[in-house]
Amino acid sequence: MLKALGIFQRATAEHLWRMLRPGDSHDRITRDTLNALKNDGKVRVETRLESNHQLWVLTERGHKEAKQLLPGNVRVSALRKLEFDDDGEPVTGEGFDEHAAAVTMTAAVLTGAGFGTPLSWQTEIGHKLPYGYTQYADLTMRAPDVDVPAMLLEVDRVNEPVDVLVAKVRRYTEWFELLAPKADPIKEKAARGAAVHDFRLWSRIYPPTGREGYVPLAFVFTGRTKAQRESRIRRLEQAARTYFAGTAYQGRASGITAVDYHQALPVVVTELERITADPDGAAGKVWRRLGRDEDQWQTLGEALDNPDGDRLYAAQLREARRRQEEREAAAREAQRPVCARCGEKFTDERWQSIRPSRWHEGDELCGPCLDAQHEQVRVEKAARRLAEEVAAREAAEAEAKKNRGLFGRRR
Repeated sequence: MLKALGIFQRATAEHLWRMLRPGDSHDRITRDTLNALKNDGKVRVETRLESNHQLWVLTERGHKEAKQLLPGNVRVSALRKLEFDDDGEPVTGEGFDEHAAAVTMTAAVLTGAGFGTPLSWQTEIGHKLPYGYTQYADLTMRAPDVDVPAMLLEVDRVNEPVDVLVAKVRRYTEWFELLAPKADPIKEKAARGAAVHDFRLWSRIYPPTGREGYVPLAFVFTGRTKAQRESRIRRLEQAARTYFAGTAYQGRASGITAVDYHQALPVVVTELERITADPDGAAGKVWRRLGRDEDQWQTLGEALDNPDGDRLYAAQLREARRRQEEREAAAREAQRPVCARCGEKFTDERWQSIRPSRWHEGDELCGPCLDAQHEQVRVEKAARRLAEEVAAREAAEAEAKKNRGLFGRRR
């Protein structure tokens, strides 16, 4: 609890129960622990909220101990010092508004659902832009054990214009497009796909997402009515589509419907009311990826995945290449020569042996017919040679007989 209060500064017993002991059916043990820490001088009640929940903060002693317990890379929140009025009475803490409560509750319900630990969270992390504006994230989460290496979260109580949310999406996108120091802008422009991120500033700060696109951004809505929250989600989806929709793969084979998300900001939404009502909490089907089916509520992992991205592109590209190969094979087959004698198509080997630029007798025949023709020619040549040999022999014998007749008469 000291670690959690060191990170989030102020929390109710409900927040700490959902964050640290989600398996308990109520916050009794959490309240007992807080009271024990209070007796030990490490925590105190700063105020009582309108909801009648007590708001707990660290004392100076507890703050020092939390610093010792927390790793050096985790930012410890500022100490809420106890102040007294002129009569020596403690001044009731102020400034913990409903937005801050919703931010802490968001971290609590996600942690309780298995998304990291209290150490997985940081609050108000700045993303500085070149024109002097710094976009602060309400929460940043790192939960690699559940396949969410990093995620930015904005908590919205449906009390600001939608344009404010769209501006946040735009500024986050601008920040993700910033080049890292000393990065070569020419090489960055020439890079394709995930290789582009190697030149960007964000890849020096956040771990690889394991998916296409930038570190995902989640909007957690709470307050007002369900209809108002749904309307807000629809308007945000329509107005910010250019930042999360991805682009079509250009200059590729036909039949490709997959989306290139590498230069897109994945945006998911949920509602605190939806999370707390679901038996599985934040681990349930309480998330929706903007740009998809309006009624498609999924787990966070499903919402962050891109089934219509690189995986679909690879499958469609293989299919497109297969179809192209079939078309080329059919076109080539249509040009395959046919034997002038038997009508059979040439084999690949026989076709390859023909040289279009140098026509030879017999090139219009298939292999077997050509062999038969060669055999016929060989037989005919052998028959001619035999006939010639017989004729020559007969002629010689006739000449010899003639000569013998002449010699006989002379005697």
